[in-house]
Amino acid sequence: MKSPILGLRTVGYKVSDINKAKEWYTEAFKTRPYFDESFYVGFNIGGYELGLQPDEAIKGDNVVVYWGVEDIQTEYNRFLSLGATEYEAPQNVGGEIIVASMRDPWNNIIGLIYNPEFKLPV
Repeated sequence: MKSPILGLRTVGYKVSDINKAKEWYTEAFKTRPYFDESFYVGFNIGGYELGLQPDEAIKGDNVVVYWGVEDIQTEYNRFLSLGATEYEAPQNVGGEIIVASMRDPWNNIIGLIYNPEFKLPV
């Protein structure tokens, strides 16, 4: 059986102060962001995405790992049919990139991402 899940793409951290977090992650990972906006800061770490998102009301949901898929709506619906509950409905976040997330039955957040620009590192 061929899995529709393509592998890890992005780790997203929600932070209360995106500017301080950007400085900290720049130093911690010894790399500058390639995408730097008030709503998202993205770093390329060894070919994978480390993203920072501002969230003043962090409630313990501060890490989301996104798994790559080719058909985000189909996979999102499939996860919901298996008992997951909506966390963030599919949404375009720029270009052709679409993300969605849901909670598994144990309250863990699972993210899905469709990103046609993503290429595995060689």
